[in-house]
This record gives sequence, structure tokens and C-alpha cells, in this order.
Amino acid sequence: MKTFTPKPRDIERKWYLVDAKNQVLGRLASQVARILRGKHKPIFAPHIDVGDNVIIINAGKIRVTGKKAQQKRYKRYSGYPGGLNEIIYKDMFANHPERVLEHAIKGMLPKNRLGRKMFKKLKIYTGEEHHHKAQKPESLKLT
Repeated sequence: MKTFTPKPRDIERKWYLVDAKNQVLGRLASQVARILRGKHKPIFAPHIDVGDNVIIINAGKIRVTGKKAQQKRYKRYSGYPGGLNEIIYKDMFANHPERVLEHAIKGMLPKNRLGRKMFKKLKIYTGEEHHHKAQKPESLKLT
């Protein structure tokens, strides 16, 4: 028996549309990361990008549980002494709700060039409208 490795001709990419309205941040992010990675397909291989494209709408209506809105912090470091910047979830969500989802999903993908390639297949919109109607995305109901 030889290990099956999917060839580029074996990979079929679909477009999925996900409505984030009233969805919990972490649960939605883990399910979207699974689709981007391709783990839902029988031809999954960890070293090849076999995942699908995902469009997320209503990112501004996502929710978190517990006290995360006041306690969750996003950190970034400039590389200089004293260059640590922090922003709490509530402020980040008020200014850029799509970045909250991007940060959560990106953290669940591989940390290499393959993960960066997978992340490019994610499109996030704050409202109902998106610019990918020509791709005819399938509506995906996440639990």
C-alpha cells in the first residue's frame, strides 16, 4: 500500500457562504478554519492546500460568551523597547469587527507559507453584502 497524495487535478474548490449572525466567535472560527484547511474532505493531506474558499457575512453581529468582551486582550509588539500595544476585545470589535474573526481564524491555521496561502481564501464582510456573487457560493449552516 502506498500513501495517497492528492494531485492538483484531484482538488476541487468550492465557495461557501457563512452567516456569522449570533454565532459564538471561537466555535465559528474553528469550523471555518477546518473548511479552509480542507479537513472535511476525504482527500485531506496536511502538506497540501486542499481547502475551500469561505465568505463570512455579518461579522459585526458575532458574539462572545462570559466576560471576554471586557477581559480578552489583543497584543502586538513593535520590536522596540516599550513597544507593546494592547487593545481589549470591546474596542477592537467596535472599530474593526472583521479583524476579530481574522485573528481567531488565523490562529487556528498552520504557521507557515501553507497557512498564509489558506488564509487568503477567506473573505470577511461586516454587513450583509459581499462581492462574490459570480462564484455562486453555497450557503453553509454551521452548528
